[in-house]
Parts: sequence; C-alpha cells; structure tokens
Amino acid sequence: MQASASSRDGRIAGALFGLGAAALFGVSLPLAKLLLPATGTVMLAALLYLGAGLGVTVLSAVLRDVRRGRESGLAHADMPLLLGIVLSGAVIGPVLLLVGLHRLSALAASLLLNLEAPFTILLAVWFFRDHLGEVEIVAIGLIVGGALILTSARSGFSPSWAGGAAVAGACLSWAIDNNLTQRLSIRDPLALVRVKALSAAPISFGLALLAGETLPPLREMGFGMVLGFFSYGVSVVLAVRSLRLLGAAREAAYFATGPFIGALVAAGLLGEHLGARELLAMTAMAAGVVVLLRARHEHVHTHEAIEHDHAHVHDEHHVHEHDGQASEPHAHPHRHATLTHDHPHVPDVHHRHRH
Repeated sequence: MQASASSRDGRIAGALFGLGAAALFGVSLPLAKLLLPATGTVMLAALLYLGAGLGVTVLSAVLRDVRRGRESGLAHADMPLLLGIVLSGAVIGPVLLLVGLHRLSALAASLLLNLEAPFTILLAVWFFRDHLGEVEIVAIGLIVGGALILTSARSGFSPSWAGGAAVAGACLSWAIDNNLTQRLSIRDPLALVRVKALSAAPISFGLALLAGETLPPLREMGFGMVLGFFSYGVSVVLAVRSLRLLGAAREAAYFATGPFIGALVAAGLLGEHLGARELLAMTAMAAGVVVLLRARHEHVHTHEAIEHDHAHVHDEHHVHEHDGQASEPHAHPHRHATLTHDHPHVPDVHHRHRH
C-alpha cells in the first residue's frame, strides 16, 4: 500500500513539474521573438543562459540552509554526461532554435517544437530502457496528436526550409539532452542547472562575438536575462524533477503541452484568432494528460543490488538505519539489497528494467 501511494504521489508531482516546465518554456518563444531584433540570435542564447545560471545561483544561496542534506551533489563521474548535456541542450539546441526563430514566425516555431516530444520518446524507448504500456501509448498519442493538429492548424505560416530544419535540429538536440539529463536526475536539480547554464553562457557569448554580434542595450540585456531565469532556469529545474519521477518518455509527453502554450501567447501577441482546430488540439492534449495520470503500470519485478546516492524518503525501497534522527527527504550514499515485489511504478531511478 505504501509503495502504491508513493507511486501515485510521484506520478502527480511529476506531472505538475512537467506541466510547469512546459508552461514556462512555452511562453519564452514569443517573448524571445520580440527581443531578437535588438539582441542577435546567438547573443540572446547567451543572455538566456546567463540569466538562468545567475538566477539559479542566487536561488541556491537563498535556499542553502533549507535544502542542506536533502539532495545529492554532482560527482566527478558525472562529467561525461554533463558535457553531453551542456553541448546538446545548452549550446546546440538554443542556438538552432533561435536561428530558426529568426527565419520563422513565433507561432510557426512554437508549433514545430512539437517534434521534441516524439524524438525524446523514441530515444528513451530505443536506447535508454524506458517502457510504455498500451494505455500510456494511447495517452502520449493523444498529447502528441493534439500537438500535430496544432501544427496543421495554420496553413498559411509557410516556414522556410532552413528555419524549419533548424528548429527540428534543436528538438533533436533537446531530445538527447532530456535523455542524458534523466540519467543525472537523481542529482541536485539546482546544481545541475547552474553548471549547465553557466557553462553554456560563455560558450554562446564567444560564438556570438565570433559571428559579429555585439552586446545589446542594457534594457534588452535585462529582459533577456530575466526571461532566461524563468524559461531556461526554473523551467529546467522543474523538468529535471519531472524526469526524476517519471522518466524521459512520460516527461516529454507533459512537456509537449509547451508549444500549445507558446502558440496561445504568440496568437495573443499577434492578434490572431484561435478556432475550432486549436480547441480540438487542446481537448486532445488535456485528455491525454488525464489518461496518463490515471495509467497504471504494475507487475512483479526484481531490483538488483545497487549502491547510489540521491534524495529519498524511507519507503519500501529505502529501509535502512541512521545514526540519530534524520529529516526527510535526505540524501546520502546507501545500498539496496536485491528485492522482488509487485506494485505500480514508473521508470524512475529504481525501476529501469526490461519488460
């Protein structure tokens, strides 16, 4: 019963984190479109990640005492994954997105971002041992299908091939980033985002200067950094928490609602009308979210013995003693003995097994 309740609570929390991350990222596209003329493509990417890195650093300092001992820090063994995350998710992806955004309308770019979800899901299932049941496949199909309805809703946006290819490349880069980040989702999300953002910012600044771009006016710099804090900082922190609880495929389904939110904001800024097709897409995605929340994946499974370090509470998977009283959640190295049992679960750090 305890494991079942924990699994249900984890699904709900993971869904809320994923939807929150999607909303914060979705609104960034039309707002970034407004900043591009004054900033330049690569320079805006640098400002977005500088704002994310500095903002999360300040947030970490403010919350240091509250969060002490609750999360596992990054380790030297994480460096290869961190390098892949920085290059794919914080350098290549944002630059390709902004290159595409420079050639497309904000609405078109928002709709094309729907490619990130199927790319992430395919990589998660094919290469990273994620698993989807039949009901979950239907739910994800509804969400991605709703996103694809949105993509076909505007017959007149005529994206350029170069712009469309750039956004598709950004989606593939972020799909790789999502699956790599899922492997590090047991680490402190604030530390992970801080390293990612502050590593990407100077690289993007260097690329911007090499491309002949210059620093924009102070007002645009400030707007870009504030936007980066929320849409590339807080959003990614929430996404990491969702990845930890749900796995990459399910998190990608919830994050697929982001382009719809971006399209809504873009339509509002551009004064465009939302018609029956957009409402159908919204209904399909909402139905998919509900079905995904209600889906149950349950079977007899065996946990192999493992020793690792991550945030946890004492539940059926974490039965061990402490010297003195320990608050929950907390993080420390701990060992799991081999365990075979049966309960509802999702592919979190303890449930990545073959089916």
